[in-house]
Amino acid sequence: MNYFVFGTNDLGASKAFYDALFEKQGLHSFSPTDRMTYWMGEDFAFATATPFDTKPATHGNGTMVGFCVGAKDDVEELYERALHLGGTCEGAPHQRGPKFSAYVRDLDGNKLCFSD
Repeated sequence: MNYFVFGTNDLGASKAFYDALFEKQGLHSFSPTDRMTYWMGEDFAFATATPFDTKPATHGNGTMVGFCVGAKDDVEELYERALHLGGTCEGAPHQRGPKFSAYVRDLDGNKLCFSD
């Protein structure tokens, strides 16, 4: 597993909660965009974000599973394979924040991220 993202409707409150929760874990937080905050440590990455589609966050909207798949070529290969298998594009391979990544939805609409 690479990282996990939870959706939020209040990024400020979410950041305060997780900053306090992770205070003694040795994680550092940063916000690569105005809609997302990461908490990172060695072999650990977790984030909260307002959903990209601007709809309210729910138990599923804004929730995504990320997989660390290797190099940029591996990201592109899995992205293309997912589309070939009937998945839908949610973001073509591209450098985003600290990761080169691509986003797809599976046949049931679950959001996946492949990253280097």
